[in-house]
Amino acid sequence: MKKIAIIGGGITGLSAAYATQRAIDEGQDIDYVLLEKDSRLGGKIYTKRTSDGFIAEGGPDSFVSTKPWIFELAKKLNCEGRIIPSNDGLKKTYILVGNKLRTLPDGVMMVVPTKIMPFITTNLFSWPGKLRMVMDYFIPKKKEAGDETLSSFVARRLGKECLHRLADPLVAGVYSSDPETMSLQATFPILLDMEQKYGSLLKGTITSMRSRAKARRESPSGPKRTLHMSFKGGMQDLIDELVETLDKDKILVGADVQKVDEVRDEDGSTTYRVHLADGKIVEADAVIFASLAHETASLVTDIDKDLVNILQEIPQISAATVSLAYRKSDVGHDFKGFGFLIPLGEGYKIKGCTWSSTKWSGRVPNDDYAIIRVFVGGARKQELTFLPDDEMKAVVKSEIKNIMGIDAEPVNTWIFRWPNSMPQYTLGHLDCVNKIDERVATHPGMFLAGASYRGVGIPDCINSGTRAAESALAYLTEAVDTAKV
Repeated sequence: MKKIAIIGGGITGLSAAYATQRAIDEGQDIDYVLLEKDSRLGGKIYTKRTSDGFIAEGGPDSFVSTKPWIFELAKKLNCEGRIIPSNDGLKKTYILVGNKLRTLPDGVMMVVPTKIMPFITTNLFSWPGKLRMVMDYFIPKKKEAGDETLSSFVARRLGKECLHRLADPLVAGVYSSDPETMSLQATFPILLDMEQKYGSLLKGTITSMRSRAKARRESPSGPKRTLHMSFKGGMQDLIDELVETLDKDKILVGADVQKVDEVRDEDGSTTYRVHLADGKIVEADAVIFASLAHETASLVTDIDKDLVNILQEIPQISAATVSLAYRKSDVGHDFKGFGFLIPLGEGYKIKGCTWSSTKWSGRVPNDDYAIIRVFVGGARKQELTFLPDDEMKAVVKSEIKNIMGIDAEPVNTWIFRWPNSMPQYTLGHLDCVNKIDERVATHPGMFLAGASYRGVGIPDCINSGTRAAESALAYLTEAVDTAKV
């Protein structure tokens, strides 16, 4: 019986295992093992649920609803009913400028304003800044092909004020990235497409919004969808549902993979030997690396030095989240909105804050409490990720006091650190990924998947893991058929 080894038990690896498990359930003669070095499954998806009714997200608190793969998976798992929309009736995001929280005007899509009156009346941008953004309508599209940083693109099309007051805090707070190094092709290809197709981001975004509105009118049925969605019990719901469907005998936690060997047999077939820290060896006919690029590089040093070098070109950064629960009566804040983002030039250590109990229903025991989630570290301030707990709490509480006026002690605090766990899609990233694909193709039965390559979001990782499993299954099926000839 042919066997697949899946290295990594985050959402990518679990999706690969689920696709393989379904193939087995449908009668395919195949085996698999999932190897996760930590004591828990789920990777960066981790929800803290307390006995007194608080729900705090350690990693991502939501997924983008414009990509279908998470809905497809939830349908197969029969847990669609646990998906919830954000509370968009309370939606309001602030940007801290001049030590004042200024409302992000309604109708901003990515970095492009689409509604006239909110844009005219906002105090987020100066009048010269607004006029410069409107000039996007007249600026000709870039003629030369090739990648470009997000910073260069936004400054070129919408001006430096838009870059510093909107694009910079958005990508730093949401993506933990630096727009000065981000690859536009790899992160926001839709902006490039709009420029090339419409000659203007304003024209392209307005046209796109009208098309989506028409589609909603023509297909009004189905559950309400907001741009960002989550699960009733937090994103951990998805992990729990996935794990429940898998064969527990095929999942090994605390399995620290040290290296992988490739063995070319005399008959031309290829097998893999996965070495664990406890001395055990797992033999497999195919291997799926559902690990981050730098982790995969450390495992294949004896297989392909060129592949190792290319994998190491993808940077990883560190970040942390700090969730604090308060009694509303202690703080005197209305929490009307989803939170705020902070541009680098404002001089704060934190990057932003989500008012979780406003954005999502069911995150607190009752309406007497509120949870906020603060973002620390990221591409420009990685060192803050590793502050001791007491220092981390002191920094967060001090800056929340300055910004929101909260001077009360939280009733609960949760700190989650993610060292070297966030891939950065820097300039030329897709060229790098293409080179990785070329090297991997020279190793039959080897497949790479996950956030390091073609999408960091949860739906992207689900799709990546599923496709890797499907490719591995097709490869092994072909190998079996060839052997029979």
